[in-house]
Amino acid sequence: MPASPDALPALPQAVHDARRFSRYLGRMLDSQPWLGEALAASIGGPIDARRMEAFIAAREAVFGDPDSALRPALRQLRIWVLCHLIVRDLCCGAPLAEVTETMTALAEVAVRHAHDVLRAALVERYGQPLSPTGWEQELLVIGMGKLGGRELNVSSDIDLIFIYPEDGDTGGTKIISNYEFFERLGKQLIKALAEITEHGQVFRVDMRLRPNGDSGPLVCSFDMLENYFVTQGREWERYAWIKARVMLGERWTELGNIARPFVFRKYLDFGAINAMRELHAQIRREVARRDRANNVKLGPGGIREIEFIAQVFQLIRGGRDTALQIRPTLGVLAQLAERGILAAEAVAELTAAYVFLRRLEHRLQYLDDAQTHDLPAGEDDQALIAQAMGFADHGALLAALDAHRAAVSRHFDSVFGDPSDEDHSLDATWAGAEDVDSVVPELGELGYRRPREAAERLASIHASPRYRQLPNNIKSRFDALMPRILEAAAATPEPDDTLARCLDLMEAIGRRGAYLALLQQYPQALRRVADLMSASRWAAQYLTRHPILLDEMLDTRSLEATPDWQAFRAGLDAELEALEPDMERQMDVMREQHHAQIFRLLTQDIAGLLTVEKLADHLSELADIMLDLTLPRCWSRIKIRHREQPAFAVISYGKLGGKELGYASDLDIVFLYDDDAPEAAEVYTRLAQRTNTWLSSRTAAGLLFETDLRLRPNGESGMIAVSLEAFRKYQLESAWVWEHQALTRARFSAGDRRIGDAFERIRDEVLRLPRELDTLRAEVLAMRHKMRDAHAGKDPERFDLKHDRGGLIDVEFLIQYLVLGHSHAHPRLTGNLGNIALLRIAGELGLIPAELAAACADSYRELRRLQHRQRLNELPSRVPPGEAEAARAPVVALWQQVFGE
Repeated sequence: MPASPDALPALPQAVHDARRFSRYLGRMLDSQPWLGEALAASIGGPIDARRMEAFIAAREAVFGDPDSALRPALRQLRIWVLCHLIVRDLCCGAPLAEVTETMTALAEVAVRHAHDVLRAALVERYGQPLSPTGWEQELLVIGMGKLGGRELNVSSDIDLIFIYPEDGDTGGTKIISNYEFFERLGKQLIKALAEITEHGQVFRVDMRLRPNGDSGPLVCSFDMLENYFVTQGREWERYAWIKARVMLGERWTELGNIARPFVFRKYLDFGAINAMRELHAQIRREVARRDRANNVKLGPGGIREIEFIAQVFQLIRGGRDTALQIRPTLGVLAQLAERGILAAEAVAELTAAYVFLRRLEHRLQYLDDAQTHDLPAGEDDQALIAQAMGFADHGALLAALDAHRAAVSRHFDSVFGDPSDEDHSLDATWAGAEDVDSVVPELGELGYRRPREAAERLASIHASPRYRQLPNNIKSRFDALMPRILEAAAATPEPDDTLARCLDLMEAIGRRGAYLALLQQYPQALRRVADLMSASRWAAQYLTRHPILLDEMLDTRSLEATPDWQAFRAGLDAELEALEPDMERQMDVMREQHHAQIFRLLTQDIAGLLTVEKLADHLSELADIMLDLTLPRCWSRIKIRHREQPAFAVISYGKLGGKELGYASDLDIVFLYDDDAPEAAEVYTRLAQRTNTWLSSRTAAGLLFETDLRLRPNGESGMIAVSLEAFRKYQLESAWVWEHQALTRARFSAGDRRIGDAFERIRDEVLRLPRELDTLRAEVLAMRHKMRDAHAGKDPERFDLKHDRGGLIDVEFLIQYLVLGHSHAHPRLTGNLGNIALLRIAGELGLIPAELAAACADSYRELRRLQHRQRLNELPSRVPPGEAEAARAPVVALWQQVFGE
């Protein structure tokens, strides 16, 4: 007869209290005489892997050898660990993380120990499994599901996959293939864990997640796995492999290189939403069929829905954002909140629900050590579970449970709900688009001002072979979007132009299911796209060229946030380092990140959140960052390097030099070095060429910058990389006046700061050279007249903001003349402070009237604003004369005062 609880040896009160909520604990205390003492010694704190291994070693000492001790030792270990967790969780306040981590550690210790004992016996019989070149082979044991995520529950089975690197044969006297060796090892390992003996079992083992499931081989090689992923891998397997973790085996890096491209796509993968939605629908149908609505794992608002929410965003974004390639569900949710992908409030609710549901799941399983997720039907067990969860009765527990499940369902539906399931009032309009005459009045009623033009464009798309040949799944998304695009464009101030630009975008992404899925899934993104298309033709074309930026439309916080360039630089630098040595991917990532930052600035600009000056500051700083991150990547690829860090710098001129960079501005740059090594000229020429190629090459991700290197000494006939001393000599002895004018807007942008400082000293020296004012005036005027002859006055009905008299170039020439003519006496003028600040300084110094200087500064701002407005809509920099007359007048007056013409 088992002893009654009152007759047990003195145990901590926590053990007695926990026994009331776990019949399994009671049975084990009654049948395992050693358990009470073990629990008394352990419940004061967590059990880690080291203590588990010590437990096994002690049992081996009793049984005499590892083989005899293997099964009983592992099963007794599980009894101790599970009973320990029951007491710790129910009566000692152990957090959920401790419970799941301890169960995960138990699985790892059990798998590793069983593997080592069983492998040793097989090696003794057959020898080591070897590759054809003689390298010893290993079995990689992959933990999937909650085991992979270190989230194992207390009565879980374990999902495993067995992989080995290379085919070959064993090296013993009795030879078998590596496949046979590892298959035998795998079968024995499963049996050692799952076989039910008089001591119970360690873990049920589920191998169905392996390639081809139950019908596939028990073990497979790297080559076999890679081929399976490429030819047969299904969408649900990508979801499963998110949590895959190598528990045993050293060649995990190679395995990761095989699995990662299968799981995480290179680009945004919003098509994963539809795949996950279909998988979830299958689960819900199965739950309904089995009448398991009260299943806390699979039922509505259950654990699986929280996992789906986390993992779908991993599938969508993990290829681009490696920080999302993590396994724990709560960790993923935290990352989603940090990135603004999910609202912080939503993540807080999902996290609270997850912890509640997992704690409830464990209490259901503590009752009888059964792998159950169903709420009990009996009133006695209902009362026990409620009390174990800290509630007065079952009704109170259900109320809290229902609140959590309702929150989960709400968030799940917001992520996975299909907005295009509902019919749209314009479905028939798109379906009948080829009947132009019937579509025209419908578009007119929507507010289109050129309805026939719009109808003919729709008809052309609908009748095109490109549309007709779309795969059915993509065509259905396209069809669902078109009515919504008609509606969204009609709601903008210029519906006809907006629709035309939206249709350009749709034709560009028409075969890209992921982008269509994004717009289909997120109507708010579609509305923002329409607003952007309406606001700026240049923005519309930019988005059409770089549709990967559609993702940016989902999070308004990132669009409105002030750039943190220091954090951006550090993050991109770390990402580029992690991609070494994949140069192609590094170049793509730089372009993708650059485009994303440009797009965020663009949206702020269109919204009126940035002045032209502030925008130029941001664009210039972003360009400097890209230059600075490019140099070390290019230097590391110079095969023969004579030093660790290059003595090399990038000097920027023009728009970048003056920190007036625009969206599509070229980079005017010069490469300088300061190195006495005999090979320096050759090495730095190669570095300059590589840098220029890195910046200006068009890759799959697009273009980073157009570059112009003609401002280097001797122009196109000069060396692409120039020594610091040669640069100084050229500037002092050979440079033209226009080159000194250009130098007024030059600065150090990237590379060796020491060379940058030396350049600034040379620049200061050159600008402060004494110059004869009449001669300087004549040369500046000659250059200005030459430029006017080439560019100005092309359209007498319009004023050219840049080239015409009183335009932007006149302001720039005025300032350059003042800097070159008076810096010798007034060093303040040599600062690269921007044209507006230099006008103010010239006024303060009495070189020009202060009031006129201030008016001219205001004119410069206004002219730049008008030029920027024109460029945003892809219009020439020409406006009606009256629109710029007020801004032009002070410039003409100052020009007359300084140059007398």
